[in-house]
Amino acid sequence: MTQKQVLFTGCGTALATPFTPEGIDVQALAALVDWQIKEGVSALIVCGTTGEPSTMTQLEWELTVETVVKAAAGRVPVIAGTGGNNTARVLAQAKIAKALGASAQLCVTPYYNKTTQAGLIAHYTAIADAGDLPIILYNVPSRTGLNMSADTVIRLSYHEQIIALKEASCDFVQLGDAMLGCEDRISFYSGSDEVISPLMSLGGQGVISVISNVIPRYVSELCAAMLARDYEKGARMQLDCLPLTHALFSEVNPIAVKRALYLMHKCQDIVRLPLINLSEANSKRLAKQMRKMGVLA
Repeated sequence: MTQKQVLFTGCGTALATPFTPEGIDVQALAALVDWQIKEGVSALIVCGTTGEPSTMTQLEWELTVETVVKAAAGRVPVIAGTGGNNTARVLAQAKIAKALGASAQLCVTPYYNKTTQAGLIAHYTAIADAGDLPIILYNVPSRTGLNMSADTVIRLSYHEQIIALKEASCDFVQLGDAMLGCEDRISFYSGSDEVISPLMSLGGQGVISVISNVIPRYVSELCAAMLARDYEKGARMQLDCLPLTHALFSEVNPIAVKRALYLMHKCQDIVRLPLINLSEANSKRLAKQMRKMGVLA
């Protein structure tokens, strides 16, 4: 088996998607991409959960991916969220994402019709065999109701097209078993902003982050400290940003992220139903933590 290339190390931002009442705010999205890259992030993830793809039309999804790829202009890899609970549709989305210039795809485990561990292997193998884009597996049982076991990750890690796992279970025993069994065949990224430094201390390559929508340079520097094995600095930074992290997850993501970006004058405060805007109490809490982190005056 040939050595797989590490797609990125450090901070990859799971981008929120700026909306207008009529559709995608292309101008705000392009500006957000440029700001993120200038702040030092190493990758951009478009149309992941934070980007609200489940509320987009197909044309909006394509426009969003296309806009991010164009605005990134090759400066960082762009990873498109293609995952879903219909394998055939994931295959179709991967082909489109590749044609639009994405470097890889983020594939969440199926939800609702959740399948078995054997079904997960069949699902991801079908996507990988198509060979359209390298795959980052995404395990987030709190969202999907389905956990991807360490054994499943290990078995999938042998496929040439499966290059990484975004792990958001916060189960460090399971994570350790997967890392040990994969023997460096894939990269591991934290999918939970609360545990970036713990996961990276075990050998993870970085994070696919929500909070870096708001503090991209800070999260990039946290990751840089961990990659440099400055564990004391990384741990301190992790703890220092926890209050903001909790505020950004006070309601269903990306409700609070959208409010934060609005307060920073980067997009309109629009989320799509069934999500609704952040409550006033949590908005005050969020603004307080943003000021403490130097994001707001």
